[in-house]
Amino acid sequence: MLIWFAGLGALGVWMVFRSPSLDYRLVAVGTVVPLVDGFSGGVWVGHTLVGSVTMLTVVIVGTRGRRLRRRRLIGVPIGTFVHLVLDGVWASTETFWWPFFGVAFDTGLPELDRPVALLVAMELAGVAALAWCWQRFGLAEPGPRARFLRSGQLPRGAAGRAGGN
Repeated sequence: MLIWFAGLGALGVWMVFRSPSLDYRLVAVGTVVPLVDGFSGGVWVGHTLVGSVTMLTVVIVGTRGRRLRRRRLIGVPIGTFVHLVLDGVWASTETFWWPFFGVAFDTGLPELDRPVALLVAMELAGVAALAWCWQRFGLAEPGPRARFLRSGQLPRGAAGRAGGN
């Protein structure tokens, strides 16, 4: 379930923000951070709105006065919010709104509660999203690829290239 979150998460964030300055590597990392909950045996704070809001608050407060560092790190909490959407956690009131509807976590990871065929289809959709990004942002070219690998940023002209333009 890594490619589904990383691929669609990064693509979705680009489609919403259209920011070539955002570190899309950290957005992708943020989309998989909630999977760490699996080490607790099931859903935990990483799959809650409180978890993502707390992470966002830590980044904002921790980078006060350091604009460039904030611009880089903000991708992680953005990614955790995207994970909540892609995972459908918002459909579970008790989990999404924890601790406001109780403090117990009694559900397994949503990522593991799906049929195998659906998991495979989701991963393939993630691969398709990454392939689209590779082509759209010219990452086959050495310059844009080097910039992305070094900074996580997309080519400066990427924001103006919508859809098939």
